[in-house]
Amino acid sequence: MGNSFNAEAILDTQHGKARYWRLHALEEAGLCNLSELPYSIRILLESVLRQVNLSGFTNEDILQLVAWDPTSKDRASVPFLPARVVMQDFTGVPAVVDLAAMRSALAKAGVEPSLINPVIPVDLVIDHSVQVDFFATPDALQRNAEIEFQRNQERYEFLRWGQDAFQNFRVVPPATGIVHQVNLEFLADVVQIRKYGESLIAMPDSLVGTDSHTTMINSLGVLGWGVGGIEAEAAMLGQPLVMPAPDVVGVRITGELSEGVTATDLVLTVTEILRHHGVVGKFVEFFGAGLMCMSLPDRATVANMAPEYGATMGYFPVDDMTLEYLHFSGRDKNDVDLVEKYFKTQGLFREHDSPEPNYSDVLALDLSSIEPSLAGPRRPQDRIALSDMQSTFRQHLVATPDEGGFGLSKSEVAKTAVLKTKRGDQQIGHGSVVIAAITSCTNTSNPDVMIAAGVLAKKAVELGLKVPPSVKTSLAPGSTVVTEYLRAGGLLEPLTKLGFNVVGYGCTTCIGNSGPLPGEVIKAISEEDLVSVAVLSGNRNFEGRINPHVKANYLASPPLVVAYALAGRVNIDFSSEPLGVRENGVEIFLREIWPSKEEVQSVLRQSLSPDLFISRYSDVFAGNEIWNNIPVAGGALNEWKSESTYIQEPPFFKSLQLGLPLLGDIRGARILALLGDSVTTDHISPAGAIPMESPAGQYLLSRDVQPRDFNSFGARRGNDQIMTRGTFGNIRLRNLLLPGVEGGETIHFPSEDRMSIFEAAMRYGEDKVPLVVFAGKEYGTGSSRDWAAKGTLLLGVQAVIAESFERIHRSNLVGMGVLPLQFLPGESVESIGITGREVIHILDIEERLQPGGTVRIQLQETGEVHNQFKATIRIDTELEIDYYRNGGILPTVLRQMMASGEQFS
Repeated sequence: MGNSFNAEAILDTQHGKARYWRLHALEEAGLCNLSELPYSIRILLESVLRQVNLSGFTNEDILQLVAWDPTSKDRASVPFLPARVVMQDFTGVPAVVDLAAMRSALAKAGVEPSLINPVIPVDLVIDHSVQVDFFATPDALQRNAEIEFQRNQERYEFLRWGQDAFQNFRVVPPATGIVHQVNLEFLADVVQIRKYGESLIAMPDSLVGTDSHTTMINSLGVLGWGVGGIEAEAAMLGQPLVMPAPDVVGVRITGELSEGVTATDLVLTVTEILRHHGVVGKFVEFFGAGLMCMSLPDRATVANMAPEYGATMGYFPVDDMTLEYLHFSGRDKNDVDLVEKYFKTQGLFREHDSPEPNYSDVLALDLSSIEPSLAGPRRPQDRIALSDMQSTFRQHLVATPDEGGFGLSKSEVAKTAVLKTKRGDQQIGHGSVVIAAITSCTNTSNPDVMIAAGVLAKKAVELGLKVPPSVKTSLAPGSTVVTEYLRAGGLLEPLTKLGFNVVGYGCTTCIGNSGPLPGEVIKAISEEDLVSVAVLSGNRNFEGRINPHVKANYLASPPLVVAYALAGRVNIDFSSEPLGVRENGVEIFLREIWPSKEEVQSVLRQSLSPDLFISRYSDVFAGNEIWNNIPVAGGALNEWKSESTYIQEPPFFKSLQLGLPLLGDIRGARILALLGDSVTTDHISPAGAIPMESPAGQYLLSRDVQPRDFNSFGARRGNDQIMTRGTFGNIRLRNLLLPGVEGGETIHFPSEDRMSIFEAAMRYGEDKVPLVVFAGKEYGTGSSRDWAAKGTLLLGVQAVIAESFERIHRSNLVGMGVLPLQFLPGESVESIGITGREVIHILDIEERLQPGGTVRIQLQETGEVHNQFKATIRIDTELEIDYYRNGGILPTVLRQMMASGEQFS
């Protein structure tokens, strides 16, 4: 390690004397005034300072970052190598598959395969595989867990192999909790002490994660964000992430939340404001006197949804509230003292009178202005005041899809259907709630809103209110700690009486693992084509994500989820209409049972303590006996099984050569899909249930897998054959080559045959025709799904041309060797007049391949070039240029190892 700028010093800790790198040395050298830099930039600066003379880090990097100017629009790139990586199983399994495939490639090249091994700690939390098959029954948790293990046996055997085969790799077993909550409550250190050679190193905790909501840990003052699995794998192998030094938007917090307003209402407002302001690719940092009125869980709720407001992360500096939470969640006192000492020594601790840093832009938010809210029906940034919910939903029914509505005629709005159940007949219509789910890390990490849901349920039960039979209810806590404090507070029982039984510990409904609706509900919805509704305490509500039979999805706080479950519909005005009616005919209004702050805090004080966290996490890695009993294959190399429908060796490295591939223009390409604005990774990467009639479903049937055993796309991310068939297969995708049609279909040219996107891609591939995709603004919004890029590549797409890209997906495209191109300002598919029938030529790639370079794109029809325009190359750093030349990040790493490993062959 380099000792740049005389920065190395010694810190006395309970672990011994530890080396650290003084940020104040940069002040002493006259390079900056630390107090003027945003806290997040200071943390990033420490990372660069500490790692000078390591791969990719130089003194020049320090000089460029320390000169960070909030007004500059042309900053140099900065390398970042995190202290650790976290993964969940949906994104983690394909990452481990890639590492296993890289080992196989090295072995075939005669190179020692164990060279492929994480060099920094990696934690994988299995939290995305549980599905809500059973609900509203006392044994729902046990039965869902049993099915989870049955469905995912192959995946879990593979992860058990990886747990033993790779160093620095730990797996948190199923039924523990959601990765982000486990990270917040247990994994995160805030300050790490590492052994390096014979000495100890003290450094801030930092990470990247393969889930975009990794940002929740920013609430604890930990620097980290979501990346694609490809970037995470590179980081595991010691490759720094390189990005332009970001803008930092400051949000000044003042005031305090009013009575009846929750942290969920706050985060939905923040999401609306910041998405409108525009923070894509930027850091957001919160400051101001109002921070001391925000508990750490409230901060976690806001930090969690950074992907929804578009930011790289939403950062809260370490302060007294951080220390309080560390004590509260059972961290060792010596470790908490270390956090305070290190951060104060380094000028990283936020005091109430600390100078206000300089920010690229400053927004103001008065907490007292927040009102109860929901967001939907398709996007998390589309906030709706609770008081406007009824009227807004009615407007959505008749608005066109382009206006965010459902396009119903006046006669269709009145449609209803009769739902026949064991509890009697129920009339349902547009706006009827069929899913009410308390789920997702955003809210289940927050005791205030979880207890509020329990208190509301308790009052409702005491008044005899019941949930209508149309509603599928579920409670998926983010950790077992939640269940215990709800039980201790006497709130678990009333929740179960309303059908909110614990169904599992994981990210369920929020990621499409809502499970099937009852057959009679599906029948009633389908017969009248009803706009049925899901209300969930999650962070994502994109089209087709929650359930294929639900068209409208609304994000809401846990107590509002319970309220809408009781009401059975969203087209209700809670201020004037009763939530329910008692048997004696007395009407009950929501305001009568809404919990007060004092009621919530009273339960919190009596039911939650540090001992609860300590006991629940004492045996976290080995406490699941079913997991422990899974057989382990052993060995450094995975034994690929051709018959497996879950785990297959991916094709990315099978024919990799030591030399670089030839890089040239893309000529004679066809347009596979012509897409509009806000196309999400949910539209691109397959998620949720696998339809039987889809290419992926037909593939499984051909392998003798019955529909009941299809599982989900997420669970089968280790099989490229299934994932490629599902790419661009979302039931709500609108490909403008087929106006008015929803689903993963396209037109093949020049035959003009209509077929699935997968079938068209295969036909183009047989004819060796390269493919491109055109899109509008915010292409790739949503989860950090590497398969959105992997599937794009395997379909034969060589370039994506869009008006703008979401950060993670753009990076993932480069990481897979797909060229992201951006229309020049003011230009678009519409302005240029692209129809989709054209032959595309992308020229000057080799000559102009540099960050911010431009290429020429020619449009040819009937043998003639009839139009030409320029597009910006969205490869943003020199390191990314290297990745693109190699065909992606992992081929770059593999070639390096093959070259250095020739001596072993």
